[in-house]
Amino acid sequence: MALNLHTISAAKGSKKAKKRVGRGNSSGHGTTATRGQKGQKSRSGVSGLKLIGLKTVIRSTPKLRGFKSDKPKNQVVKIADINKKFKDGDSVSPKSLAKLGLIDTMALPVKVLGTGSLKLKNLNFEGVKVSESVKTQIEKEGGKIK
Repeated sequence: MALNLHTISAAKGSKKAKKRVGRGNSSGHGTTATRGQKGQKSRSGVSGLKLIGLKTVIRSTPKLRGFKSDKPKNQVVKIADINKKFKDGDSVSPKSLAKLGLIDTMALPVKVLGTGSLKLKNLNFEGVKVSESVKTQIEKEGGKIK
């Protein structure tokens, strides 16, 4: 038999109508609405979790406490790394740091921390946060922070 639009039929069982319970006794699912006779599970207030057995699972998982800060964390760059990758008079910016592989992304803020001492002169820092110790070293070596 050829497969055409008019010969295609729905898969067996795919068109089964939803069970409508509690709509009169003549439907076959009236009075107790397929919940059985008496007991907690037949009442209106029974928890849906109890019916599907999730209550113990939920109870056994720990609560998540505290909160996660929306404030972005700084990407840390050490002075020692700047000494290795840059030359005298270079511009240190998130773009140049990303290009040299010192930071992962330009979307997060960058902070230069004073691990080691600055050996380069006349460095220009743009769009980068610096610690107090680094700030004094940059100014001592003739650099600028914008």
